[in-house]
Amino acid sequence: LAGMKVGAGCNNSNDMGPLITRPHCDKVRGYVDLGVEEGAELVVDGRGLSVPGNEGGFFLGGTLFDRVRPDMKIYRDEIFGPVLCVVRVNSMQAAMDLIDDHEYGNGTCIFTRDGEAARYFCDNIRVGMVGINVPLPVPVAYHSFGGWKRSLFGDLAAYGPDSIRFYTRRKTITQRWPSGGVREKAKYTFPSNHKL
Repeated sequence: LAGMKVGAGCNNSNDMGPLITRPHCDKVRGYVDLGVEEGAELVVDGRGLSVPGNEGGFFLGGTLFDRVRPDMKIYRDEIFGPVLCVVRVNSMQAAMDLIDDHEYGNGTCIFTRDGEAARYFCDNIRVGMVGINVPLPVPVAYHSFGGWKRSLFGDLAAYGPDSIRFYTRRKTITQRWPSGGVREKAKYTFPSNHKL
């Protein structure tokens, strides 16, 4: 986090741009202040970041908290800023229980070389987007993006097939064509697994 290049959003060489508005930047900075007050260990502090030539911008550097507890507000809330919280547990099942018990379920990841652990995690975790050995489980645009629980609003995801469904009036057409040459009599039953 400390080595991230933060600067103007129009510069493609930057790792991260500014936050969207001054009030949002102040809100995220307030979460960092609160994390310190709650007793989390602040390992990397992004609050003092100054971007030359953009001193009035809404910049906040990458911030890392360790020893975060599930009762802390910085753990319970979705911060939507460059703040990473580390919660320590003694087993994969304890980690999965924390994830499953959280009111949000947008995305989660597992880093492992154990295929069985990865399969178990994916099959049993109650989250909408799951990554294996990737830092963010956000899929490409043709997959649906969206979480479960309180991380999803409405009944369709933001993009992917669900976005097409939202803007489309679908029509289903079922057809059966008689064989060529000899005209068949009309059939008034729905075809099943038998040969049409």
